[in-house]
Amino acid sequence: MSRIDRLGNGLTVISRPMPGLETASVGLFAAVGSRHEEVRVNGLAHLFEHMVFKGAGGRSARALSEAIEDVGGELNAYTERDSTSFTAAVLGEHLPLAIELLGDLVGRPHFEPADLEREAEVVLQELAEAEDTPSDIIFDELWSAAFADQPLGRSILGSEASVRGIETADLFAWRDAHYRGSSLVLAAAGKVEHERLVELAERHLGELGGGQAPAAEPAFFTPHRRRGRAKAEQAQLTAGWAAPALRSEEMLAARLFADIAGGGTSSRLFQAVREERGLAYSVSAGLHGHEDVGLFYVHAATARAQGRAAQALIEEVLHETAASLDHRELDRARIQIRAGQAMARETPWGQASAAARQWLIHDRLIEPEELAARLAGIEVEQVREAGRKMLAGGRAEATIGLAAAKAA
Repeated sequence: MSRIDRLGNGLTVISRPMPGLETASVGLFAAVGSRHEEVRVNGLAHLFEHMVFKGAGGRSARALSEAIEDVGGELNAYTERDSTSFTAAVLGEHLPLAIELLGDLVGRPHFEPADLEREAEVVLQELAEAEDTPSDIIFDELWSAAFADQPLGRSILGSEASVRGIETADLFAWRDAHYRGSSLVLAAAGKVEHERLVELAERHLGELGGGQAPAAEPAFFTPHRRRGRAKAEQAQLTAGWAAPALRSEEMLAARLFADIAGGGTSSRLFQAVREERGLAYSVSAGLHGHEDVGLFYVHAATARAQGRAAQALIEEVLHETAASLDHRELDRARIQIRAGQAMARETPWGQASAAARQWLIHDRLIEPEELAARLAGIEVEQVREAGRKMLAGGRAEATIGLAAAKAA
């Protein structure tokens, strides 16, 4: 059973004990990501996540690594467009150390200029590697087309110019502005005891500033196109349509449509594009929601010569799905969502991350029974309508390596 408390600075503490386990996963989740950046410092959220590991509290970078590895644990972090998370996995008896380290990373980072210079080079190597790998960069290109000239459409990694321009003062200012109590959730699951968790959170995170972090600039969909060239013979194709936001009542029906259209090897897209016609090695569809907007997208990896035919067939299959998806497909999509959630709940990390993300998005926890009831209440026609509504809008497109269209 979950328990929830809130510290004096507004930080939310959530525990989910899992009897019988010897390990615990704990994460500090912040409602801040790359979409909160100014264009001048694009890449700051990601560089901040890197830099906190270069030294924090009374420990150097090496001492941080040794502290967690001496107890057989793991320490990690991840930056997204809407959020950033700092996580640890340890034996339950070492949870105090894990929370101490998380508190030091966010609350007491060193941010030395020499470390920043070196780490910026590491990030630039990461950026160069991504740009040399079409399958890595294609979704950045799609988001740039779908949310053109907006923070949400910028790369999480930033650009060479913006990363080189970030200074230590920017890192401290980012922490002070965005890592504020009411925008943070500490969630732990596994071998955890709630009162002790709250005590540790107060000790190591209670000094963070209170209040709410600045909100991100609202986003809106733009049906733009971006085309890149690649030397490889394989083309990367993506297309995207405006979709419901995370908090929308229409979100779940849209998610079901995306799963039916391209959520697995039994989906309509996979069967038609790969199995029946052999036009792509991989093809899938998905729905990614943000707080204020969502994106329904399709991705395919195909031979350059087959790219145009694959695009046409994908469009045809999507419209056919919106017109004729049936009860059997809906039942399969429902159970896939429920099974995925159930499997995640069987791990400490799955429990902790789900609780934190639900709280940041909905300001409450959503129990499995509620999700199951909502899924059961959605009818075939609602899912068809969700698909038709998304496909009726403009389409954003990003491709890499697509052969030029033949002249008529």
